Amino acid sequence: MSEARKLYKEGFSHYVEARYDEATALYRQAIEADPSLSIAWNGLAMALERSGDIDGAIEAGLKLIELEPDDPLSHTCLSRFYQRKGMIREAEDEAALAAQLQRG
Repeated sequence: MSEARKLYKEGFSHYVEARYDEATALYRQAIEADPSLSIAWNGLAMALERSGDIDGAIEAGLKLIELEPDDPLSHTCLSRFYQRKGMIREAEDEAALAAQLQRG
């Protein structure tokens, strides 16, 4: 297992225990070790959202979509972040794209 994946798994352990700051730090370390590790970007986005950093969650969510543009769940998460930010049109656009990708 790569160092980046180990850091991700450690971050996930913190995430499930609602220790979002620790999770965020480990996800960032995982990304530094492997910037293409999409699961770490997803974890970072989720931890930032749980911490109340919606702008950070959006930024991480956009990077995740850059890495995995055809993943409907990534678009669904970004839609939720946009909703929390009050960006309704953007949220609806992402939700529609997620639905389109799910249909194939």
